[in-house]
Amino acid sequence: MKTVSDHYSAVQMRSDSWSGLQQTTSELVRKPTGKSAAENMKLISDYFDALSVTEEYWAFPGVHAFDAMRRLFDHKKFEDLEFSVRRVARALSSGAYRRRSIPLDREDKDNEEHDDEALLSPEARALSKPYFEILVVDSLGEQQSRWLRKSIHDMRRTDDAFHYESVVVSSLEDALIGILFNHNIQAVVIRPGLTLKSKNALPILKKFLARVGEDEDVDALKPEEYGPELCRLIAKVRPELDAYLITDRSVEEIAGMELGLCRRVFYNQEDFTELHLNILRGVQSRYSTPFFSALKEYSKQPTGVFHAMPISRGKSISRSHWIQDMGAFYGPNIFMAETSATSGGLDSLLEPTGPIKKAQELASRAFGSRQTFFATNGTSTCNKVVVQALVKPDDIVLVDRDCHKSHHYGMVLSGAKVVYLDSYPLSEYSMYGAVPIREIKHQLLALRDAGKLDQVRMLLLTNCTFDGIVYDVERVMEECLAIKPDLIFLWDEAWFAFARFTPTYRQRTGMNAANNLRAKLRTPEVEAAWNEQVKRIDMNDNKALMENRLVPPPHARVRVYSTQSTHKTLTSLRQGSMIHVNDQDFKGEVEQSFHEAYMTHTSTSPNYQIIASLDVGRRQVELEGYEFVQRQIEAAMSMRKAISTHPVLQKYFTVLAAGDIIPEEFRESGVESYYDPEQGWTDMWECWSRDEFVLDASRVTLAVGGTGWDGDTFKTKILMDKYGIQINKTSRNTVLFMTNIGTTRSSVAYLIEALVEIANELNDLYDDASKMERLSFEKRVKTLNEDLPPLPDFSRFHSSFRTDDVTPEGDIRRAFFLSYDEDNCDYLSLEGEVDAAIKAGREVVSASFIIPYPPGFPILVPGQVVSTEILAFMRALDVSEIHGYRPDLGLRVFTDESLGIKTNAKKVAAE
Repeated sequence: MKTVSDHYSAVQMRSDSWSGLQQTTSELVRKPTGKSAAENMKLISDYFDALSVTEEYWAFPGVHAFDAMRRLFDHKKFEDLEFSVRRVARALSSGAYRRRSIPLDREDKDNEEHDDEALLSPEARALSKPYFEILVVDSLGEQQSRWLRKSIHDMRRTDDAFHYESVVVSSLEDALIGILFNHNIQAVVIRPGLTLKSKNALPILKKFLARVGEDEDVDALKPEEYGPELCRLIAKVRPELDAYLITDRSVEEIAGMELGLCRRVFYNQEDFTELHLNILRGVQSRYSTPFFSALKEYSKQPTGVFHAMPISRGKSISRSHWIQDMGAFYGPNIFMAETSATSGGLDSLLEPTGPIKKAQELASRAFGSRQTFFATNGTSTCNKVVVQALVKPDDIVLVDRDCHKSHHYGMVLSGAKVVYLDSYPLSEYSMYGAVPIREIKHQLLALRDAGKLDQVRMLLLTNCTFDGIVYDVERVMEECLAIKPDLIFLWDEAWFAFARFTPTYRQRTGMNAANNLRAKLRTPEVEAAWNEQVKRIDMNDNKALMENRLVPPPHARVRVYSTQSTHKTLTSLRQGSMIHVNDQDFKGEVEQSFHEAYMTHTSTSPNYQIIASLDVGRRQVELEGYEFVQRQIEAAMSMRKAISTHPVLQKYFTVLAAGDIIPEEFRESGVESYYDPEQGWTDMWECWSRDEFVLDASRVTLAVGGTGWDGDTFKTKILMDKYGIQINKTSRNTVLFMTNIGTTRSSVAYLIEALVEIANELNDLYDDASKMERLSFEKRVKTLNEDLPPLPDFSRFHSSFRTDDVTPEGDIRRAFFLSYDEDNCDYLSLEGEVDAAIKAGREVVSASFIIPYPPGFPILVPGQVVSTEILAFMRALDVSEIHGYRPDLGLRVFTDESLGIKTNAKKVAAE
């Protein structure tokens, strides 16, 4: 039997324990005597002990049913026990308990064959009532708990839109444990009798409490403060939940108290009808999908179509003799809902006033923004919308050099003067990390010294990076605002939309950090900290500012934007994305320009199916995002452990840990790995709450250089062609596996099986190889693991595109459009012409974006001087796809004449 420490989470432990209990009880029934029976008896006892501390937090099977099963075991009624355990395990794995009552008594075998919900059709599942659980917090005896559960249960009606069961716990700590690992809970009812401490002492449960209450001195609370404090903690941990406070305190005492997201306060109430209706109403507010519902209703309406789109209502397909297969493949509803109409219950994405507007407002609530805007053509467009709305020509923007190409093109469109920020390099893996706060502060202070700080408009960073490196967002904004209090932040969170829905990750999202900052800046503590900082540090001393962690002034403005690819990490059709806004000056300064930028880049014929999927995707994450994200991280953790501990895989593959991807200087916690074969699991909260950079555990970067294949070959020829395993990101010697909310444990198992098969085949090939073949293999491995070119930093913009030589900002727009005239450009081959030109003293300047895949970002931009380091890196690239580079011609560069440079020969001729 696995121990608690073998599991990454309590949920995983519970699932495996029920599965193990089912297997062991079945074996015991088949072999009731002998040594194996004794061993199975011991295993069953251990499983019961492990489950005894988790079952009180779940409504199914429930504490009473669990205790009954344990009594069956104590009385050696093994066949009855086996029947009950099998029903529970099957219902938990299939979700059958959500649809109907599951009898656990052998006397009632009705419908046992329907335990497997996977046999139900999607239509049947869609018609069933959604199920959830509520958590009631009150210190009650067993009889009182039964009465309370029955009283709530009796309020349910057949016409209720949802059905739910209740879980009763006694303390504030138990409530926190419950909401942290029971993903079924959608509402918490806090009654006056709750206590503070939990009786459970299991470490895997207790560690949750340290995460939640690290800033809260709950031990100092008075009993009458437990309820309000729990409301606040729920808002901090799982803000999507509804909380209801029942109190016997007076209205005057409660009024004005901070109660987090408490939906309603009841006074001395035993009116369970009112509570029941409020619970349903609260869940309904999250379940509501205004636009998806409107689109479904529209599809049912009889209409005559006299507008564009022959495909509307499926008419051009149903009347066709040649494309019926398209209709059969997609089904009728997608075409019935296809239209270019904005009336008839629908809405306009460009000027929303109806269901799209309501859907965006619900998304704003879900993601913690002040405004949210939908986009139907990807986050690339979202990035350009934000940049165009906020940046004017000649504004200075600090940009992460290895950000997505859309940001570079956004700089071209806006006419910004660009200061590129260098990330720390990881040359041994041919990838970049992220931009250290020292680099950002250094550039801001250099611009201040040059008298240009007032021109600085925006800081643009990728959070998290493709490889999973996540910033301490709040710290970055605090320290930057200490230098420039009105700086605007754009966080590209294309790969991080899911982070909102788990407490550990949420703290490092742009919207959460913005809300925290807005709350902080209103407190006297921030004013006191700022005044103390001004006394302690000379704010004009760059060295002091670089060496100290800075706090922002109380008058700083919080201006934060996040762009997210909903379709990349949550449920949405391709290109479904969102722009989240938390800008104190949006209404007064930005709203009109944002509207114009949005109109510029948004199609007048947006895809309604994408908008509907964004609406439904928001519903999903508000109701089950916590569960799905937890399972996603668990899958990635299981992958880490399986690869790291498998003796065959260790020979050829290495899972890159935080210590491999994040240098020690950026890891204050000292945490090097989330899993170590000798020490077990590390609590992620430790590093996520302290370190400058952390690693997103849902991504697993695998070093594959030991196989002798480069990353691109391993991705295409091995994983995809041979095993049908799809991935996106590779480097010269790594491949990236990204889990998502759809990843299953079976998917992870298949990947491990494939890797083991690959490793075994390599073993066989090496054993059968000749001496020369072995030397060749070892040479390839050495080349991939050791002979790697250093990653180049951004060189500089040519002086023709710079204001002066004091600060590094460049006019990328002028360079971009200068290259439109072919007479201004030339081509130099990489096989000698570029080197000869540089050796002759010429400044070779790129006329194009040069974007190799991988790494997928520009290594050269228009107006950038070509350095020998960049050339060495380009020559070392072994990829088939380099945008902007033509191997038959070479590098596209500016002529000296176009840059206003006269060569020596032309100077003589002119004289």
